[in-house]
Amino acid sequence: MAVDRRSGFEAVFLDPLGQSVQQRWADAAMTVGFEELPPVSAFPVIPGRRWGPGLWWSATTGRHVAAGSNAMRTQLMVLDRDPDVTGFAGRPVRLLWREERGRVRSWVPQLFVRYRDGTGLLADCPSHPDAGGDRAVKAAEAVSAACEEIGWVYRRLAPLDDVLAANLKWLAGYRHPRNAGRPGLMPAVVEAFARPRPLIEGVEAVGDPIEVLPVVFHALWHGRVTAAMEAPLHERVPVGPAGWSGPGPGAAGGAR
Repeated sequence: MAVDRRSGFEAVFLDPLGQSVQQRWADAAMTVGFEELPPVSAFPVIPGRRWGPGLWWSATTGRHVAAGSNAMRTQLMVLDRDPDVTGFAGRPVRLLWREERGRVRSWVPQLFVRYRDGTGLLADCPSHPDAGGDRAVKAAEAVSAACEEIGWVYRRLAPLDDVLAANLKWLAGYRHPRNAGRPGLMPAVVEAFARPRPLIEGVEAVGDPIEVLPVVFHALWHGRVTAAMEAPLHERVPVGPAGWSGPGPGAAGGAR
């Protein structure tokens, strides 16, 4: 698809009062906190799908993020564990551009991510590589060009391996601060895994597994302790200190 760069890209988003605003993309990207905005348009509800639009509670921000699909929720789990991520939002901006033949096109990326250095990521979360068809491919080219102009990135985030996704989903159930345990318990857990050892051995070294296991899962989610995520979690999985890569391949990185 040929994009007429002379016409530039425009951004459409909702202001704090819910009014639609259209602004030059380069200006909006530098001044608008997209991570604070609601969806510019609702995620579609597709009949027959087992999982529809919903909300993801973010351990990074302490707020809910609109999620349009199970694939997007899985990507939010990955990003929510990335220490370089400071905020995100579902569908906060619509991009407009004009093809060389004059036709106006638009696309609403599913996800905006803000990084610690102030840069941004626009992303879509397809359930399989060909999702969205030719229209999604052409939109990806245009949105990539728009992001490149301002030093940001656009990506179609690949679906996760089933085992990794299942592990993250399990640990996500313990991401809330209420699972950090009573005072003194988290430091004891971190100390117990200062040297890599099977999960259950470290848990029993700290205390009652019923009390300690949620704290270990919370620590694993937040990276206070580490285990390889490519194999199913179980009671004998090796767990080590923060940054430990595990006995096998290192855990998958974020989307950046």
